Amino acid sequence: MNSHTTPHTTPHTTPHRASPRRPARRRLTALVAALLGALMALVPGSASAYPGPGRVTGDISVHDPSMVRLDDGRYILYSTHNGPQARISTDRTHFTHAGAAFPNPPSWWSRYSPERSPWAPDVSKQGGRYWLYYSLSTFGSSHSAIGVATSPSGLPGTWTDHGPVHTTTTGSDHNAIDPNLFVDDDGKWWMTFGSWWTGIKMIRLDPSTGKQHPGDRTLYSVAARNPTSNGIEGPTLVKRGGYYYLFASFDKCCAGTDSTYSIRVGRSAGPTGPFRDRNGRDMRDNGGTVVLETHGRVVGPGGQSVMSDVDGDLLVYHYYDRDNNGSPTLGVNLMRWEGGWPVVY
Repeated sequence: MNSHTTPHTTPHTTPHRASPRRPARRRLTALVAALLGALMALVPGSASAYPGPGRVTGDISVHDPSMVRLDDGRYILYSTHNGPQARISTDRTHFTHAGAAFPNPPSWWSRYSPERSPWAPDVSKQGGRYWLYYSLSTFGSSHSAIGVATSPSGLPGTWTDHGPVHTTTTGSDHNAIDPNLFVDDDGKWWMTFGSWWTGIKMIRLDPSTGKQHPGDRTLYSVAARNPTSNGIEGPTLVKRGGYYYLFASFDKCCAGTDSTYSIRVGRSAGPTGPFRDRNGRDMRDNGGTVVLETHGRVVGPGGQSVMSDVDGDLLVYHYYDRDNNGSPTLGVNLMRWEGGWPVVY
């Protein structure tokens, strides 16, 4: 009723009674809304479809986490900056700070990072040794390098650095950051890496050195955004059920609750692509099916890695906690494969 309208009645007017059907109609409306909400929770790509991160406690303020299970059953996680920093857990729930991988950073790092502070480490165990790939750069620059180190135990302070694997300059059309090692069923080693510019790249590595294979100098392009001002970075490659899956972080990181990161995926019949999303779109042309995006307190999930554990595959990532002043926070979710595609739960 408008504020300027005066209700009018006459002696002959019978006051209007509420229809007895209205409460039933309200109940029906509420039921329909609840059913629609439940259906939306089942639709991939809807924010309500995503579960919260699994419970983690302790020292969990991280960017770009990569985790592996050690020979003694403990978990070790390495993340961006300061060494890079290690955290250890006995139960995959409570994490304790364990120091820097390199207490004395190699001198060559300063050519690419004045602070000698690596980004986006990737840790795994191959051939009886632990391998750590990492990147060195400054924000917004393609003057970058990817390095590699090995360790008998994977623990901080035990790493031997072996120098650069791949480097780029300010004139390069791609960027040498965010490395990820993948070993295929034939024992071939591959490294995906890169961001922005012309997108995600891949090279073949020599298992004896962990560096680029001398017999294969091909630089493969496996994912890109168009226009290139739209971000893509942080690749992770895994094989499950006959397909190779390329995960990547899309859009903008590192802006707290203004971050727009999301984790997306495509798959291929071969390790070098082409990778296509659920709709068949090539990841070299903006393709990518959403695996995880902003929902609730979880803002800008990305910087992901994938780890296989005793209870299944884990998606390990960072996000910005809207309920904790936008703090960068470790996220861990189990992942199942439904219809040939990854789903977090």
